[in-house]
Amino acid sequence: MRILLLSGSPSSPSRSARLLHHVGNQLNALGQRTSSLHVRDLPAQALMHADFSDPELAAAKSLLAKAEAIVIATPIYKAAYSGLLKSFLDILPQDGLAGKLVLPLATGGSQSHMLALDYGLRPVLASLSARHILPSIYATDAQVTWSDLQGLQLDATIQERVEDGVQLLLDSLSILRNPLHAIPELVLPC
Repeated sequence: MRILLLSGSPSSPSRSARLLHHVGNQLNALGQRTSSLHVRDLPAQALMHADFSDPELAAAKSLLAKAEAIVIATPIYKAAYSGLLKSFLDILPQDGLAGKLVLPLATGGSQSHMLALDYGLRPVLASLSARHILPSIYATDAQVTWSDLQGLQLDATIQERVEDGVQLLLDSLSILRNPLHAIPELVLPC
């Protein structure tokens, strides 16, 4: 299984990118192959002008096309996902996420921005033909902390949601790859 870790944060380091990296580590520990794409590393001029001939944008779109699933992370600014992420999603074709599972992650200053994923990002992902958008994981800044000594520290509630989200992603991928095994009542005896 190929899983793309897509970071839409314009900052480095960032809470959302660290949360995404944590999810990637969990997936790798479970034997999954992941690759990473940080939108901030793409050429800004090409991204902002939707220069489809740019080789780095073409490579990013190819990486996305090869993925079976995408874990997409963004900070929430002013009750919306990052403009940088929006710029990248805008250059994708209308069916740019066709057949893909998507696990959205976000970090923000307070719980009051939690619905930005459901009301802002989820409709855009659906319009790009994502096959299934899993329940979002939103964490406040207080729930995702970093220290040079201890590294990433997740609130117990967020850690549980991350573990559940990772498992749901893997279970959903398994069902999509082997649909007859997931629904035994549809398998007719020979």
